[in-house]
Amino acid sequence: MLLFDFDGTLSPIVAVPGDARPADGAPEALAALADRYRLVGAVSGRPVAFLAAQLPPGLTLSGLYGLESMVDGEARARPGVERWRPVVAEAVARAEAAAIDGVLVEPKGFSVTLHFRARPKAAGAVTRLAAAIAADSGLEARPAKMSIELHPPVESDKGLVVRELAAGARQVLYAGDDLGDLPAFAALAELRAAGTTTVAVAAGTPELPDEVRAAADLVVDGPAGIVDLLHGLLPPVPA
Repeated sequence: MLLFDFDGTLSPIVAVPGDARPADGAPEALAALADRYRLVGAVSGRPVAFLAAQLPPGLTLSGLYGLESMVDGEARARPGVERWRPVVAEAVARAEAAAIDGVLVEPKGFSVTLHFRARPKAAGAVTRLAAAIAADSGLEARPAKMSIELHPPVESDKGLVVRELAAGARQVLYAGDDLGDLPAFAALAELRAAGTTTVAVAAGTPELPDEVRAAADLVVDGPAGIVDLLHGLLPPVPA
């Protein structure tokens, strides 16, 4: 079973989130792998509709850190999440009204991300705003690369997704690059202790958190290194 984060792993990090696209060669390699492996999928903080538009058919898609998944071409929310949609909408409106210079508010339906990549000096202001919204709304603030995400307090993270998808699998590989991938790496460690063969891969960039690097079994050279890994998992082409 092969599972991959999207931003920073399958796709290079970009200034505007909506401009993100898979690294050259990634979709083709993923499509070929999906024909050969029990399960190939993306486990991302992105909505599944975005992932479906960027990645080839045949992949298992889990979005918003497991808050939603793609089933038969339709986005399905995890139980207990739907009631938080209006709360998140109010959080989006409040973050937009704050109008912090250089900060991008990215609504995701069941969550919202506040990006300060374009203005790193706004990190403190974004952190305070996210904390205030979380305190008033009941949402949870989670730090990520040059951003802070607000999520419903529903049990769901990439570790839970990995555990669910890995049921019955003998071998599991997960690749990621951010703090949100640490629960997935922790799930791999639990699976390994129970006898499953696992590999934790980090897509290395200058922004790779030290905690992620330390938890990885293998560090490759960013999304380009992930594409090389994908090709390496394919059977050799007959001469």
